[in-house]
Amino acid sequence: MGRENAVRFTNFSPAQTIPLLVQPTISGVSLIEWVHEHCEMVQNKISEVGAILFRGFDVHGQSEFEAVFDHLFGQKLDYVYRTTPRTQVGKGVYTATEYPPRVSIPFHNENSYQRDWPMRLAFFCVKPADQGGETPIANSVRVTARIDGAIREKFQRKKVMYVRNYRPGFDIPWQTVFQTENKEEVEAYCQQHGIDCEWKGSDWLRTRQICHAIAIHPKTRQAIWFNQAHLFHVSSLDERTRRGLLSLYGEEGLPRNSYYGDGAPIEEEVLANVRDAYSGEASVFQWSPNDLLLLDNMLVAHGRNPYKGERKILVSMATPYSAAARESSQGFSSEPGMAA
Repeated sequence: MGRENAVRFTNFSPAQTIPLLVQPTISGVSLIEWVHEHCEMVQNKISEVGAILFRGFDVHGQSEFEAVFDHLFGQKLDYVYRTTPRTQVGKGVYTATEYPPRVSIPFHNENSYQRDWPMRLAFFCVKPADQGGETPIANSVRVTARIDGAIREKFQRKKVMYVRNYRPGFDIPWQTVFQTENKEEVEAYCQQHGIDCEWKGSDWLRTRQICHAIAIHPKTRQAIWFNQAHLFHVSSLDERTRRGLLSLYGEEGLPRNSYYGDGAPIEEEVLANVRDAYSGEASVFQWSPNDLLLLDNMLVAHGRNPYKGERKILVSMATPYSAAARESSQGFSSEPGMAA
């Protein structure tokens, strides 16, 4: 069998078109060698379908994962202005979010709470969980279409305000978020990225930032729901945690919350519509050792299901998309898939 026939592309099922499944048809196919010969094809497939899962290839651990990633996307990005705990295990290589196994992570596009984000993500499965721990994904364009048109229009017009309070002993500290112990460096970062920051005490920082709610994909020119209002909002917490935090800090002092860009509260029924849109487009697959999942971070959202047992998934980001590059995208239809 020739090398051109050594790999097949299939869907998981007729109803599950993402991720595109890529598997070798013969044993011993090296992923790094195959990617080296088919780099342009892989790039085109990611832009076309948004998610590719390589399964069954010879991949020799983290070093080969990094080699494949670097060959496809170039320099890996550092995880700065963080919202979740992770451990760096290599240059631009991190563990997946280190929330307790019992906790699910809602659908989101990476760094969509910022004005700058990576266009490419990669997840590498070192060890799947004994039970659960899937990384569900969802087509962002289809998610956008499911969200009520009036909601899309309102968010597109008002945008989203993210408010964060960093206090010792709860959530991740500002030193971890900004990757520095220097307050002046934090202030400089905030000024550079349009974040209002205020020191409320010797080690208590409050930030506010107004960001897009819908963004235009730079290649496809599709209007995509691209924010994390539903993750930051107090309604994302379980009722017990929510009551406890509100009694301790009040709404203004919550570790994180989201509002419309003008400061008005976001209605919980609105965010329920958003969450339903994500769940209605969920595609789920079980991880296998050495699986490599590549995502277009705007075209596909991801999350994490609860799990039992040890789970080790590595993550890398690449291809930064800056706020300046997005300036030409101002003024577009709020209809999904349409740009002015």
